[in-house]
Formats: sequence, structure tokens, C-alpha cells
Amino acid sequence: MILAAQAAQGGGSMTSFIIMMVAIFAIMYFFMIKPQQKRQKEIQNFQNSLTEGTSVVTGGGIYGIVKKIDLASGIIEVKIADGVVIRVDKGSVFKDTASTPMQNK
Repeated sequence: MILAAQAAQGGGSMTSFIIMMVAIFAIMYFFMIKPQQKRQKEIQNFQNSLTEGTSVVTGGGIYGIVKKIDLASGIIEVKIADGVVIRVDKGSVFKDTASTPMQNK
């Protein structure tokens, strides 16, 4: 009898443990994983829709304007100052939301 009572208690605590784990995973999914996936999709859509003259910031924190896009190699030329153009990978270019668009010269 004592063993049967303990088994019934153990089964109930195991069920509540599983329910808690599922609830924690659901909370993590909806508050952490899902928003991150949405952000990644927005960044990828921005990178795929880049055009010349778009104000961007690189992964290294360099602000500039897209001057040339080579879709075959995935390399973008970014003007960061008068006469200074750098080449960066398309995957390391993000939308410049911190500043106003620079003037094209």
C-alpha cells in the first residue's frame, strides 16, 4: 500500500514536471526564438533588396552608402567617405536606422 501511494505521488509529480518543461519551452519559443527568426528574415529581405544609394551599416559598425552590388560573388562596394570605397560581403550589411541617409556625391 505504501508503495502504491508513493507510485501515485511520483506519477503526479512526473506529469507536473513534464507540463512545466513544455510550458518553459513554449515561453522561450514565443518570447525568444520566434522574434529572432522574424528579425533574421527581415535582415535577409533587406540584404536581398539592396540597391545602389542605400544607406547601410556593416557588421563592423562602418556607416556608408552602397555604390555597387555584385550579385554573382555577393560582394558590395560601400562608400564610407569621399574617395574611400570598401568591399564587404553582402551578409555583413545591415539597414542604417541610426542616422539620416547620407548624400550621394
